[in-house]
This record gives sequence, C-alpha cells and structure tokens, in this order.
Amino acid sequence: MQGTKQFKVNIAGTDLVIETGLLAQQAAGAVTVSYGDTTVFTAVTNTDTPREGIDFFPLQCEYREKFYAAGKFPGGFFKREARPTSKEILTARMCDRPIRPLFPDGYYNDVQVNSTLIQSDGTREADFLAVNASSAALHISEIPFMGPIGCVRIGRIDGQWVINPTHEQKAKSDIDLLYAGIRGKFLMMEGSASEISDEDFVAALKRAHEEVEKIIDLQIEMRRALGKPDKDIHDIPQPADKMDFMRKEGGEALAAALLIKGKLERQGKVSAIKEDLLKKVSEKWPEVDAVGFVHLFDALEIETVRKNVLEKGLRIDGRAQHEIRPLSAQVGVLPRLHGSAIFSRGETQSFATVTLGTKKDAQDLDSVTGGEPSKRFMLHYNFPPYCTGEVGRLGSTGRREIGHGALAERSIAEVLPDEFPYSIRVVSEIMGSNGSSSMASICNGCLALMDAGVPLKRTVAGISIGLFTNEDQSKKVLVTDILGAEDHCGDMDFKVGGTKKGITGFQVDLKLRGLTWDLVEGAVKAAHDARLKIIDFMESVIPAPRAELNKYAPRIEEMQIPVDKIGALIGPGGSNIRGIVESTGAQIDIDDDGKVSIFATSLESMEAAKRAVGAVSAVAEPGKIYEGKVTGIKDFGAFVEILPGMDGLCHISEFSDKFLKSMDGVCKVGDIIKVKCLDVDERGRIKLSRKAAMKDLDEQAAN
Repeated sequence: MQGTKQFKVNIAGTDLVIETGLLAQQAAGAVTVSYGDTTVFTAVTNTDTPREGIDFFPLQCEYREKFYAAGKFPGGFFKREARPTSKEILTARMCDRPIRPLFPDGYYNDVQVNSTLIQSDGTREADFLAVNASSAALHISEIPFMGPIGCVRIGRIDGQWVINPTHEQKAKSDIDLLYAGIRGKFLMMEGSASEISDEDFVAALKRAHEEVEKIIDLQIEMRRALGKPDKDIHDIPQPADKMDFMRKEGGEALAAALLIKGKLERQGKVSAIKEDLLKKVSEKWPEVDAVGFVHLFDALEIETVRKNVLEKGLRIDGRAQHEIRPLSAQVGVLPRLHGSAIFSRGETQSFATVTLGTKKDAQDLDSVTGGEPSKRFMLHYNFPPYCTGEVGRLGSTGRREIGHGALAERSIAEVLPDEFPYSIRVVSEIMGSNGSSSMASICNGCLALMDAGVPLKRTVAGISIGLFTNEDQSKKVLVTDILGAEDHCGDMDFKVGGTKKGITGFQVDLKLRGLTWDLVEGAVKAAHDARLKIIDFMESVIPAPRAELNKYAPRIEEMQIPVDKIGALIGPGGSNIRGIVESTGAQIDIDDDGKVSIFATSLESMEAAKRAVGAVSAVAEPGKIYEGKVTGIKDFGAFVEILPGMDGLCHISEFSDKFLKSMDGVCKVGDIIKVKCLDVDERGRIKLSRKAAMKDLDEQAAN
C-alpha cells in the first residue's frame, strides 16, 4: 500500500511481516505485524516530560481483540467491545513483562503501548504478534527503549519442535510456551506443559530463541532502513553525593533491620529508619521532595539487600540460599464445602476452596482467534488488602489477580483427570502475603482438589526462584522461595509449577535486561529440587485424592442411549427433558453421541432421573404390562404412551372384556391406564390390550 514500508522474515515456513508508515502517523511509533492472515496493530506514545509525584515508571500496555478481525459480531446484548476480557488482560501482561526492564532507570515519562488485533484467520493465537508489534513500534520510535526483542510460541508434537503452532497443533502438543528474548539472552516465558522434563524445557527455550534472533535482526534492519540512527540510551543514576550521605547516616542500621525475620517487625524498623533519613536529607537538601527521597531510599534498600546476599551471604530473613520457609497445611477445614484446604509457606498463606458443577457451569469463551469454545476448570485468585496488613479498596478483579490465577490454573490443569464429568472451580483466597502467593495457590489448589476427591494424576506444587547480581553482574546468586522484599530488591521472579515427573506451568518476571543460559538452567534446577521437597510435605498432609467425593458434593452419573433416541428424550420443543428435570430435580446434559450426564444433589433425585432416561432407550416388549398415558382417542380405540415418545394402539375390542359400541366416556386424554403389549409388527407399530392387562393382574392378585 502507498506510504507503507514492509519488512519480513521467514519463521517456521511462514513470513512474519512488519509494516509501518500508513497507520497512526501521529503516534511516536506504529506498526502492523502479520503472520499468515492474522495481524496485530500497535501504536506507542509517550509524554515529553516525567509525570510529577510518582515513584514508579508509568508504562501502560493495552491489548484488545476486535471481533471485526474475524468477521464476527460481539456476543451478548451490547454489540461493541467493552471492558477487556481475561485473555486480553493476560496478553497485555505478556507484552508488558519483557519490555518493562528495557527502559532506562530514572525514566519516568508516561509510555503507552496500545495493541489491537485487526485481522484473524482463526488458526492460531495472536499474543506473540502483540509482543513483537510492541517491540517494533517502540524500536522505530525515539522513546528510550533498549530493545528490540522477539517473541514466538513453541510446541512439541511427537518429539518435534513446532514454532507458532496452530490451535490444532497446540491440542496435540505437550508444551505451550510463549518465549521472548533479547539478543543472546533469555527475557520472558509463560505457558504450560504436560509434565515435561527440565532438560526438554530448557531445550524448548533455546530452540525458541533461535527464531527470536531472526525477529530481532528484522527490527534492527527496519529502523536503519527508515534512516534512523541506532539509539544511545543510558540509565539515570541517583545523585552520588546524596547516596553517599544516605549510606553514611543509615546504611548500617538498614542492613541490620533488613535481617529481621518477621515481615511486620522488619517493615516497622525499616520505616523508622526511612523517616529518620527523610528528616536528615530534607535538612541538608530542602529541594528534595518526598518522591525524590523515595527514589533515593529505594535505591539504598535495593543496594543493601544485594550487598547482604552477595557479600555476606545473608538473606533478608536469615535463610540459606536454597532453604524453603516453614510449611504447614490442613485439608477439609470447612466440611460442607466440596473441598477446602489451608496452605502456608512462611508468612504467605492461601485458603482454597473447590466447587463441583455440571457442564452447564463451564465458562464460555467468546474468542476472536478461535481455540476452545469453553473451559470446565477455573482457578480464581483473590488478593484482598488485609493479606498484607493494609487498608485498601475492594474493587473489581485486578490484572495481577487475573495473571496469578491463570498461572496457577495452567499448572494444575495438566494433572486433572482425562475423564471427569464435573466442571471445577477453585478459589484461592490469599490470607497472608510475603512472596509467591501464586505458587502457594498452586500448592493449596492441589490440596483442596485432593480433599474434594478429584482424581488428580499427581500432586503438583509451585515455587519461585530469585536472583541477586551486582552492578557489573560479576557476582550472581540464585535464591529459592523469595520473600516479597527479595522480589522487589532482586532481579528475578522465576516461577515454576510441576509434579515429581515434570513441569506443568511457568512464568518469569525480570528486572535484569536478559538472563544468560547458565542462570536459566540454574533456576530450573533449583525450582525442581524445591518442588520435590514441597510435594513430599503436601503428600504427608494428604497422600492421594480422597477415594470418594465429599458427601455434600453433587453427583454426576453418565448413561448411554442410542443416538436415534436423543430426539425422544428431548421431546417436542424440549418438553420431555424439561418434564424430567422438573419432576426429578436433576440436571441433564445430552451429547450428540448419546452420552447423557445426570447431575443430582440427592440419591432419590438421581435414581428418578436415571429411570426416566432409561425408559427412553427401552423398547416395547410383547407380553410386558406397562403403565401408560392416554394421548389420543379415536372411534376405533385409544393411543397410549407406554414409554417416552412411544405410543401404541389399544383397539376398542381390547379395552374391556365387555362389548363397547364406542369410546365415548370410556377414557379421556391424560388418563393413566395399565396395558399389555401384545405385539410389535415389522413397521414398529405396537398393539396394546387393556383387557389382557387386567386379566393378568387379576390372576397375579389371586395367586
């Protein structure tokens, strides 16, 4: 198109195409990135000056999927896209995590990255395109971004790596890994796997990185082709004189305070030191405002925590490098719930519940890009303000809660039974937080499911690995089970969930601008060792899923009926199935293959529904007496429904042992009568006799 400049590279047999110059020319940078007939548009903008009064980098990443991209209307009452879906939020987070560490320290201008799916061929997800588009738009802009980065999805089918798999390929793959990297280094990962080994997991990362390098080279080529020089970006350090003063006046006290084990006691002591330093700095430099001081103190705290670890071998709470905090747990804490558990790791605590339901309780997924139409397993994560001892507003579910819940959900989903007729909802309420509450949710979600009697394949647990490095990265120390403060002051939050057999879920957040492969492999090994210890503890609490469901859990049983009987079970306009549901109190789901799932809250309801469903698949048996309902009356006799949707004719001559001139007054529609099946002819017509039924019943009574 006129005004468009196009750049492309072949990735796994399909061209990845970046175009710029046509759309959103007032943005700081704008591109479209296409793979096949799926296209994501991204525009980036920034402010000319820093935002006043903030102590964080104000980066905002957004992602939206437009239904017009797939030639669809949005579902529901409102026919326009509104608030972001969970999928859109998760994709926005995937864009944020790899680019955030690549902005210079001390840069506080607002930056907004807006990505939109504008075309979809429905064959694969578009999230990896959004990450690439975010990088490309930032790279061609003059925003100080230390990229570019590249991103691909990788799967494995029958031992062969598949780059950017389709939905059909993903369904066959034993790993679903979204990977982003910078030149020569690991940067971000997210996804799930079917208990893949550590070695295969690292191999997947490295194979994905090979393709990522091609996408990085393409973006470098693009900026240069646009006539723009390579960027020269530097961090903005805190003033040396002020940092020296802070170290002198409070460095030793802060170093000691940061070794206090209790979170609240430690925070109290650190806050007192902070207030004292604020007074001293304000006296010496009145021009330093509250936000400026926060930056100074944050830099001092990070520096101190790192020195304690790297130079003294001392973690914040005094633990050894790979020591896990004390573990405790209990299951069945609220017996009327279908499943419940409490899990604590140090000061991080989760209360988890399980609710079992029918297929109708599954979550519908109104997706633009295709994929599964619904899901029957959900894990919801809640992070109320009291879990950190703070006062806060209880509002709508935040992005962090959605992201943490999705990670825990993916990690547990891999060990759910292949055949289980229930929809499952796990809720993890974080009751105390001091690091890795998402990993606690994996552990506790698993315990609650085992308490509920869900037949999990294996016990699954999660753990987070942290990292501390010095300024030139000549010293590097990995640590296991990081605290919240270690997450804030360290370089990495490397989360891995899995079983004793292998990895099931993973995600990483970095503050470093990339990891070398030795650190990646070291983190994977540390996570493996810790995971096995946690699983051993969990299995000491409950060694296996309970043999039976909780007595308060609903029951689901499955029956099979002939496919040609489905219509009879449903009845005209759904009248028959509706009648069964109303009379028995059970819920009934019918699959196209004739599988009938019955959901009931009592044995009586279940048995009544099974009898009603079973009657549909029955056939009329000559010689058998039935209790039927009169459905029609003619001059020559009455039609009687003896089985659901199955009528027979009781001729006037078979109605009574006395001669009847007509059917007037003999019976009426809706009457329930006993009839005997005399015959079923080759055309399926059923001959009934009330007279024979009465005779047989009288003889039985006499005997």
